[in-house]
Amino acid sequence: MSIDQQLKPLREKIDAVDAQILALLNSRAELAQQVGHLKANTNAPVFRPEREAQVLRGVAERNPGPLPSLDIQLIFREIMSACRALERRVTVAYLGPAGTFSEQAVFQQFGHAIVLLPCISIDEVFRTTEAGTADFGVVPVENSSEGAVNRTLDLLLQTSLSISGELSIPVQHSLMTNSGDFAGVTKICAHSQALAQCQAWLNQHYPTIERIAVASNGEAARMASLDPTVAAIAGETAGAQYELQVVHAHIQDDPHNRTRFAVIGNTQCTPSGKDQTSIVLAVPNKAGAVYSLLAPFSQFGVSMTRFESRPARTGTWEYYFYVDVEGHQQDDSVARSLNELKNSAAFFKILGSYPLSN
Repeated sequence: MSIDQQLKPLREKIDAVDAQILALLNSRAELAQQVGHLKANTNAPVFRPEREAQVLRGVAERNPGPLPSLDIQLIFREIMSACRALERRVTVAYLGPAGTFSEQAVFQQFGHAIVLLPCISIDEVFRTTEAGTADFGVVPVENSSEGAVNRTLDLLLQTSLSISGELSIPVQHSLMTNSGDFAGVTKICAHSQALAQCQAWLNQHYPTIERIAVASNGEAARMASLDPTVAAIAGETAGAQYELQVVHAHIQDDPHNRTRFAVIGNTQCTPSGKDQTSIVLAVPNKAGAVYSLLAPFSQFGVSMTRFESRPARTGTWEYYFYVDVEGHQQDDSVARSLNELKNSAAFFKILGSYPLSN
């Protein structure tokens, strides 16, 4: 029996299953449309981060295999994105141009059935989202190698927007040119953080080539696509977007390099069952103030997962402290600890409670 004869009954079964999947997908879409009609009557938001986080956790927990749970979640994220678009396509601002890790983070959070709004700076992402031109913005918060993205921290302090989600993206940098050849290259362009993340490799291999910091790795890739004297440090997505060829792959100094992103908008998330709350604090200038300020977390059994300081720019050596804790601000233990903090802090702001990334 030929291989085609052996495959025929299996292919027929696959076709039958595909027909069932197609029918079920459209049934789900019809239900999503009904949800959309109800939301329209109450002016409820199209995208509910906590609801989608619960769906993704649920399918992972119920998944019997053989498909890995991460792949199942990827499929369901796109299903939810397509169904959501039947109500209205969500507009998301991010640090552009196309091909940046920020764009990758957008797709990881929202799926592909959205309207992308690339911005030239982190400031512009905040401004566009605050103005209502975008429903959400996605901004980098910290990198595992280079630490906090200070401009994002400063803008979170000032903005009226809330954090409604977080996600972490592995960062793998490649050195790329238009031709795949390094001959004639006089400049290496990338975002300043990407240059820092590849500094040791660049010092070893191209110590004399000029390095130029640009607005984003996507912008560096665009420049390299137009100028044969420019090499770009960027990820695979940016390389594909601008049809660049890889000269050296994975040149980041830390092979486990990751960037954490925050989703910002006017959405206030309700508890999802597995949440995180971000706050920013300042303390009175006296001995033991920081220790006393954080004591309520221990008192009420709240786990602190991040503690970052940032100068207050007052010239008096004062600092703001950015803190992440496990749980939602509506959870009893978190609410009680935050209430104590609010009463004792010189400055107190809740940046948002949101689902932990899947």
